[in-house]
Amino acid sequence: MESKSHALIAGVFAISLAILAGVLALWLGKDEIQRTPYTIATSLKVSGLNIQAAVRYKGIKVGKVTDIDFDSKVPGQLLLSLDIVSDTPVTQSTYATLGYQGVTGIAFIELDDDGSKPAAVIRDPQLGARIPLRPGLLQEVEKHGLAILNQTEELSKRLNALLDQDNRASLTNAVKQIGKTAAAWEGLPAKLDPVLSELPQTVRQAKESALAFKQFSDNAKNTSNNLNLLINNLHGENGSLTRLSKNVEDMSQSLQYETLPAINNLVRDAGSTLRTINRGAETFNDRPQSLIFGAKPVSAGPGEAGFKNDNGNK
Repeated sequence: MESKSHALIAGVFAISLAILAGVLALWLGKDEIQRTPYTIATSLKVSGLNIQAAVRYKGIKVGKVTDIDFDSKVPGQLLLSLDIVSDTPVTQSTYATLGYQGVTGIAFIELDDDGSKPAAVIRDPQLGARIPLRPGLLQEVEKHGLAILNQTEELSKRLNALLDQDNRASLTNAVKQIGKTAAAWEGLPAKLDPVLSELPQTVRQAKESALAFKQFSDNAKNTSNNLNLLINNLHGENGSLTRLSKNVEDMSQSLQYETLPAINNLVRDAGSTLRTINRGAETFNDRPQSLIFGAKPVSAGPGEAGFKNDNGNK
């Protein structure tokens, strides 16, 4: 009877200890932090992301991934359920990227905010509060890596086309020509030495020429000044050209009002004299004897004494 009571006491103690341990575990595991559910809908790859993966906001852990599932309404789209601490400043401009821890490849959700829309996230009654997922560093590297690979392949094809047999021959010829040019350049300094040795003398001559040209320029300037002074003196109020112009004007007036009338009278007298001489010459030609016997008497006209007509009648 005593052994049975000991077994009963031991059983009750074990059960009580188990119940106490369960209550203690529940109490210790109780999470009093308030969390807000969010959803990420994306068609990007989420390699390495698992349930219970960390969610970080600017590097600070603020939650965890609670579920990863396919979107039944949109084929190829994933739905990531997140539980985030309620006081996390999630706004309409908050976005998520996929980050990786060290070399382990374990992924986590990294939240960031560009500050373009500081208003709080609007919750849809059916879809809930959604955060967009942008391509992370690995996705960008993968995308640009494919582009780089395509460009590398295209470059390889072009290099193969560039280095075909004909182009290789042309390239070899070009290299030979470059070698010949380099050899010619090696002999160029020897040819330039005489020119370089005469260069100081040439520079001195150039300086002397420049000095002579400066003196010529100064002389030309002085000559120009003297010429300007001479022109001013000629064209001045009492200048030679002014006096000459005045004398010419006075001479013109004298010719117009005194000399020209006298010349005109002299010309008229000379004309009258020439006409008299012409008449005398004609008379001498007709009657040379008139020089001895005198001029022929003029016949009487009609009505004068001694007038006779053609019939001989008076």
